[in-house]
Amino acid sequence: MITVAGFNSAIDRTIDLDALRPGEVQRARDAVARPGGKGVHVAQTIAALGVPCTLVGLCDTANARWFEEWLAIRGVRFRGVHTTTALRQCLALREADGRMTEILEAGHDPGEDVRLVLDQTLRHWLAEAMALVCTGSLPQGYCTDYYAALARDAVVPCFVDASGAALRAAANASPFLLKPNAQEAGELVGRPVGDGDAAANVVRDLRDRGVRHPVVTLGGQGAVGGDGSGIWHARLDVDGVRNAVGSGDCFLAGMVVALMRGEGMDDALRLAVACGAANALGDETGYVKMDTVRELLPRVRIRRIDR
Repeated sequence: MITVAGFNSAIDRTIDLDALRPGEVQRARDAVARPGGKGVHVAQTIAALGVPCTLVGLCDTANARWFEEWLAIRGVRFRGVHTTTALRQCLALREADGRMTEILEAGHDPGEDVRLVLDQTLRHWLAEAMALVCTGSLPQGYCTDYYAALARDAVVPCFVDASGAALRAAANASPFLLKPNAQEAGELVGRPVGDGDAAANVVRDLRDRGVRHPVVTLGGQGAVGGDGSGIWHARLDVDGVRNAVGSGDCFLAGMVVALMRGEGMDDALRLAVACGAANALGDETGYVKMDTVRELLPRVRIRRIDR
């Protein structure tokens, strides 16, 4: 079983428009709301890949039953810690040409008592886990080194996907895996990361800091990842992208599942890239269908960069 720390739960709302025209009144072609946040995306994709998963996160009273039932159908055991503040909203405006505009609310400070219960709940379910995944922004009130402390303390492999100060702290805490995207990696090392070679240099830097499996995602250019035996660049070109939001989360889920199955970095990148692309080709944010993943796997191209 894999435990996911995805505290900053959200409600994902996707609104379909012909074209976004700022400053004008427009009518939506379609709109849908789903349980969301990076933790939800990662957990339900891990479960879709056939691995039992428990998600620990915030939930308000109004949405608790919805979250529990939705995630149970997806094969995820949701251990929601109730907060009196309303869940944040993540709005995605999707235009007919595929362009997406995201508007993300920040998570409220749930208060010291709720933060304590979240931590206790996580550590309880971590005792049964074979891996820990720390993903997404932390609600207000958390120290920026919270994920770093979990990575240092965990007796199981700890996978971290964070940004800003939380990413900087985690990079020095020797996590099992660290997965910044190109922008986050550039901010971390203080130089642009625009292609596979630049990403490989970041992978080397992070490996030297003690990260066992550093990975940098590059959007449409795929991802670069390394371990003690080498560095690889994986990519997959697809047409008909519908929804790029959540692709990085599905990518992370693929990495977690593959590495915990004992696969090497090259094969882990293959599954992860296929998962990210499967999400991009679907309508739903942060979820994959296994039939699509299986179809895409043979099309992923892997290039070894060096040792």
